[in-house]
Amino acid sequence: MSEQPSPYGSGSQAGASDAAAAPVKRIRTHHLRSMKERGERWTMLTSYDMYTAQIFDEAGIEVLLVGDSASNNVLGNETSLPVTVDELIPLTRAVARSARRALVLADLPFGSYQASEEQAYLTAARFMKEAGAHGVKLEGGAEMAATIRKLTDGGIPVCAHIGFTPQSEHTLGGYRVQGRGDAAERVLRDAHAVAEAGAFAVVMEMVPGDVAAQVTKELAIPTVGIGAGAETDAQVLVWQDAFGLRSGRMPRFVKQYVDVRSVLLEGARAYAHDVRAGTFPGPEHTF
Repeated sequence: MSEQPSPYGSGSQAGASDAAAAPVKRIRTHHLRSMKERGERWTMLTSYDMYTAQIFDEAGIEVLLVGDSASNNVLGNETSLPVTVDELIPLTRAVARSARRALVLADLPFGSYQASEEQAYLTAARFMKEAGAHGVKLEGGAEMAATIRKLTDGGIPVCAHIGFTPQSEHTLGGYRVQGRGDAAERVLRDAHAVAEAGAFAVVMEMVPGDVAAQVTKELAIPTVGIGAGAETDAQVLVWQDAFGLRSGRMPRFVKQYVDVRSVLLEGARAYAHDVRAGTFPGPEHTF
């Protein structure tokens, strides 16, 4: 498959030909909105380290999300709830240092922003100042409108997250689709509330496709789907799910594009075999 050119300049980091190419531009929130206006879809992936940030950036992924999903995909917790601000800031810093083109979003973890607008602003400011994030993501709909307004008025871009919100899994009764039947009106109200409060985009998770399509049609800001059908302006997945680092049962909305786990497992077994057999290191690996 031929490489698709980026509308924002080359993402390559090497090569003399780059000198004649258009300069690399950092993607900003207005670029994402312009893409929606032109009917162009864009992509978001999670990233928690320098190498995936560099690879996904080179691949042309527009937004890298340092998600609170690091809790259960990097740090070994069962859910996203235990991860802390202090744990996420170094991960965000690594991604922000490594991505030349993508917009880097940091998730605000559970308990770090719900208490007050001031708490939310101070937490978000840490991600901007200490980690180099270009914006933050927070969960909640109409009830978070005042907080979103506080952050955006203070110079912090905000991506909202409605529908199924993992930080509220206990009050929502577990991982359940949100917005079916009469509940669709709440999704619509939440979407309009966060947009009017100043969010530059809104993630909709586990929302019926027809509801997500209606929200996308009604809002001027981009919508990002995860388990919300094909009519949103963008899609987001956890990279360990999408590329097969994680094994086991996957959510219905996940498509696995490669099987990274099997490649790593095969390599690790081959390395262990060579060491035990005395064939590594060989003369070519010895000074």
